[in-house]
Amino acid sequence: MELAYLYTKQRESFGRYCDFRNVDAKVLESIPCTDALENDYVRRRPMVTRLDTTPHMSEHEVNTERLVTKHSSMRHVEGGWPKDVDPAEQSDVQRFRKKAEKDDDYKQAVKCLGPVVDRALKQNNTINIYQDYFAHMGEAATTEQPSAKGLAVFRDPEPVKRTVSQIDWHPESPQKMAACYCILNFQDPKFSSARLPANSYIWDVLNPNTPETTLKPASPLVCMRYNPKSVDQLVAGSYNGLISFFDLRKSGAAPAETSIIEHSHHDPVYDVFWISSKTGNQCCSVSTDGWMLWWDIRHLAQPTHKLLLTDKDGLAFGGSSMEYNTEAGPTKYLVGTEQGAVLSVNLRNAKQNNGITLYDTGAGKHHGPVCAIQRNPTHNKFFLTIGDWTARLWCEDLKTPIMSTIYHDSYVTAGCWSPTRAGVFFVTRMDGVVDIWDFFYRQNEVAYSHKVGDVALSSVSVQGNAGSGGKLVAVGDCNGMISLMELSDGLAVSQPNEKAAINGMFERETKREKNLEAKEKELRRKKATMEEGAADERGGSLKDDKMEELLRTVDANFLGMIKEAEDSENKNMEHKGGNALGGKAPRYDGKDEGAQDESQDMAEGREQLTPYVTKCYGHLETLRKRKRQQEEQVETLVEETFGQIESIMHEIMRGLQERHASSHVRFEASDNKLTSSLRAHNRMEKKLKMIAAILLREDDGEQEVED
Repeated sequence: MELAYLYTKQRESFGRYCDFRNVDAKVLESIPCTDALENDYVRRRPMVTRLDTTPHMSEHEVNTERLVTKHSSMRHVEGGWPKDVDPAEQSDVQRFRKKAEKDDDYKQAVKCLGPVVDRALKQNNTINIYQDYFAHMGEAATTEQPSAKGLAVFRDPEPVKRTVSQIDWHPESPQKMAACYCILNFQDPKFSSARLPANSYIWDVLNPNTPETTLKPASPLVCMRYNPKSVDQLVAGSYNGLISFFDLRKSGAAPAETSIIEHSHHDPVYDVFWISSKTGNQCCSVSTDGWMLWWDIRHLAQPTHKLLLTDKDGLAFGGSSMEYNTEAGPTKYLVGTEQGAVLSVNLRNAKQNNGITLYDTGAGKHHGPVCAIQRNPTHNKFFLTIGDWTARLWCEDLKTPIMSTIYHDSYVTAGCWSPTRAGVFFVTRMDGVVDIWDFFYRQNEVAYSHKVGDVALSSVSVQGNAGSGGKLVAVGDCNGMISLMELSDGLAVSQPNEKAAINGMFERETKREKNLEAKEKELRRKKATMEEGAADERGGSLKDDKMEELLRTVDANFLGMIKEAEDSENKNMEHKGGNALGGKAPRYDGKDEGAQDESQDMAEGREQLTPYVTKCYGHLETLRKRKRQQEEQVETLVEETFGQIESIMHEIMRGLQERHASSHVRFEASDNKLTSSLRAHNRMEKKLKMIAAILLREDDGEQEVED
């Protein structure tokens, strides 16, 4: 059935664009179903069908060969000259140029091109095309997330897997680095190899396949440093304790000079530094044998100076790392030891323990060897130490660390500061991870961690100085591989106000540590004072009780003797009075002169002794309040004094009894004896005053008062 629809329009509308509009739907044609076909209609049953068109795959492994590349060069020779002109001959070139300058075509070309060149030169001189329009604006803080990417891998060419013990970048060229290879594990099975390689290498960053220079020392190198004044010279420390000097201009691979084994270290040289000198030929080395040696590379027969690393008690320390920075002072050194302690060596203060200062040996020291130690490149009085499971920050003015990182899960092996960022430092671990700490960003967590490999890392070094660089980081592991990483700008470019902020943070932590140290000293002083006071109370209470008991005994004896004398006097007077009056007791009315004299003598003796006893009690109270520095001597003198007091009282009473027994007759001998007893009493009183003066005397170094 054919459907057709007729469109009609005027002649003038032919060729115009169609104008479509929305209209309501309408039925154009309705075709009913055929009854004959309706009976043949069958509803289709639905069914689920699954089809898998994914191709079947199997696991395949392919070990590709390493692609070895090398640099090839070609020589370009100046061409375009005629065959009869040799460009190497200056006379031929000059002759040809004069001939060409006389040509009319040459003159016409110069006239045409002259104005064009002149206009371009004037424009270049008028406008500074290298002008920086944003120099007045400060650097904006970067918001880039910290990151790092690997650039190249430098593998040890030797078949024996050796540890990369140290990496040192070239002072001037950012494309060269020197690496030391050795085996530091004690009794490592690799030592049984027939030929243990001792070579170390200088690598070019652009050519990671082949070392640029091979150094061939007599013993494997543990450490190596470029000479900052003469970059072609290197000094290295060997595993057998020797110091080697390399001059790349003369000797090449072999060391130019080596120290004598008799005057060298007896353990591996773990670090060596070039020190400040007029000639630039002085260096210093440290080893675990406990010695610090100074050398002159022109005469390595013996060291110029020696220093044994000891404390005040004579205990020696083995040096495992060293730091030297001329900005901190030409005579100042920092040494990390095997025992975990940090030593500061100042040769200007050699009179005090050879200039050695020992930092905290208690909770502040590391629990293992100090693997690395380095001063902050911006703030020299603060330095970083790497050891056990932490990295710690120290200040020269304090004996305890001011800051410390959290304890890592794995042992840390090396670390260093960033030369461009004041608050960034790197820490390598034995699980193959490099931790990058950014104290300007946060102090409680690692800013960025980079997984280098599964092998333990052994060394790290950052390229550049405070003025430039800081983006290339070389990390060595225990299999002889050096991984070169490139840091993001957030970790390499200095942030605005970073130096001032980091310095303020370090100063605050230093002040806080000083306050804590002062508080601790005050608590220790109070505790010592309390313990001393308690000991004095325990010791003084026993002696005071003994002296009180002695004084009470003397007082009781004195009163008893007076009472006995009075009773004896009364009995004698009653007996004499009875005999004179025919057995009757006499009646005394107080007019007997002898009795009155005797009573008066007794009263005078009592009055003289009573103030004396009172003074004894007063001196005893004074003795309790003052320090007892001469307790044994004072106790002996006090006992002797009271013994003499007791004998004096016996003599006084005996004299009184003798006077009474002589029927009121005053014998000269008794008077003399009483007089001598009273003089002895005065001497004893003076002696007791001297004893009190000894106790009241302060500890001012005066001579002791002699008896």
